[in-house]
Amino acid sequence: MSKFTDCALAFRFSAIDRLPEPPSPHLLKGTLVHGALERLFWELPRGGRSAAAARKALDAAWEALENGPEAEGLEFSSDEREAFVRDAWVLVEGYLKLEDPDTVDAAGVELLLEAEVGGVMLRGIIDRLDVTPGGDLVVVDYKTGRVPSEIQERHRLGGVHFYALLCEKVLGVRPALVRLMYLREPLVIETAPSDQALRGLKQRTAAVWAAIERSCAAEDFRPKPGPLCDWCSFRSLCPAFGGDPSLAGDLAAAGTSR
Repeated sequence: MSKFTDCALAFRFSAIDRLPEPPSPHLLKGTLVHGALERLFWELPRGGRSAAAARKALDAAWEALENGPEAEGLEFSSDEREAFVRDAWVLVEGYLKLEDPDTVDAAGVELLLEAEVGGVMLRGIIDRLDVTPGGDLVVVDYKTGRVPSEIQERHRLGGVHFYALLCEKVLGVRPALVRLMYLREPLVIETAPSDQALRGLKQRTAAVWAAIERSCAAEDFRPKPGPLCDWCSFRSLCPAFGGDPSLAGDLAAAGTSR
């Protein structure tokens, strides 16, 4: 949903043409930190989630990730590798400043949920789903980037409301809170999902899906130039930058986006 609203053409390249995107150190670092925190909560009971255990979880996550498909194509020198893992540890330390993991009762980590909403099958992976001492559910989403502006913050919270909607549909219980944990600052932003917020999300989902269907029927996916273009893997194909979108089919067959 967010990819289509950010740029319909980038959505086409990614979701329809299935162009592979080159590996990104930023995405890899996010995957590494998420993997470390997943191990911390999934493999260790309360009472064993110390800073030392978190460091071991990070090292184990990096060992599993370094030679996997996510890191393929990224070449690190020994110094770059050390700096990469060191900065990932800064993010894990940021998490440890936000809460004591030994106080957390996690019902699930990297939890895949799917449900039909307005005729559309929605899927999402929740970083962590907690249960409070009072029995309430809390959706937790880790963020390894910078804290966004106020407008971007509303957009990010809207994304976590999406997870709250899936919980309500699948588990029959609406989470009491949705919580964004910005690990680099570190900072927590949270809100309670209201009837109005979830109703608006359902309406937006239906509207975005209808727009996707119209674009597919007309084969009309227009670019939306903006700040995100600097990070786009498909910029060389974009007509806003002199590219030719018709080349996407050949590139998909060749297994490259460039």
